Amino acid sequence: MNFTKKLFAVLALVPGLVFASEGGFPLDRAPERSDMASLQNGAKLFVNYCLNCHSASAMRYNRLRDIGLSDEQIKSNLLFSADKVGELMTTAMRPADAKAWFGAVPPDLSVIARAKSSPAGSGADYLYTYLRTFYKDDTRPTGWNNMVVPNVAMPHVMWQLQGVRAPKMVEETDPHDASKKIHKFAGWEQVAPGSMSATDFDTATADLVAYLSWMAEPAQGTRKKLGAIVLIFLSVFAFLAWRLNASYWKDLK
Repeated sequence: MNFTKKLFAVLALVPGLVFASEGGFPLDRAPERSDMASLQNGAKLFVNYCLNCHSASAMRYNRLRDIGLSDEQIKSNLLFSADKVGELMTTAMRPADAKAWFGAVPPDLSVIARAKSSPAGSGADYLYTYLRTFYKDDTRPTGWNNMVVPNVAMPHVMWQLQGVRAPKMVEETDPHDASKKIHKFAGWEQVAPGSMSATDFDTATADLVAYLSWMAEPAQGTRKKLGAIVLIFLSVFAFLAWRLNASYWKDLK
C-alpha cells in the first residue's frame, strides 16, 4: 500500500519535474491580436526585420490577401525579395554566408510559432518574450544577448525601435544551498531610448507575433468557423435522432 502511494506521488510530480528541468526565463503571455490591422502591421514588420535573414518557404506573398491586402499593396509595400506575388517568401542570403556570419543558418519561420510551443507556454508566448528580452552584451560576436536564449547567435534586429536595455540583477542566497549566492533577474534598465516607447514596442512585437502565429496556419480562421458549423450540425442531428428514437419506441413500451 505504501509503495502504491509513493508511486502516485512521484507520478503527480512528473509534470512539475519536466517544467523545472526546462528551466529558462519565464515566458510572458502574448496579447491576443488577430484583427486585420494587427496582422498587416505584423506582416510589414516581418518583411522588414525578419525576411532579410530568415525564410518562410511554406508561405507565398499572395496568401497575404487573406489578411486584407491587395496584390498592388503587396507589390508596393512588401515585395522586396521577389518579383511576383505568387512567389515564396525566401531570403536572398546564402546559407553558407549565414553560417559564416552568425555561426548557424537562421531557421525557416514558416511554422516557428507552432514549433516553439512547450509546457512553459505557447509558441506565441515564447516568441513574444524572446523578441522583447534582447540586451547589449559586448562579449558576444553580434554585441547582443537574450534572456530566453542565452548566447543567442541572432542580433537584436529591432534595437532601433526598442532602444538599448540592460538586465538588472540582484544577488540572493541559493534556496538549495545557503553557502552559495545566485543572481536573479529584477527588471530592465533603459540604457538608450529607441524610436518607440516601451508600450508601443510591446504592441508592435505583439503584432509581429500575431502574424507569425497566423502564418503558421493561415487557414485557422476558416478551420474554426467550419468547426463551429459542424458542431451545430451534429447537435441538431443528435436532437433529431433522439426524438426519432423516442417516437419509434413509444408504442412498444
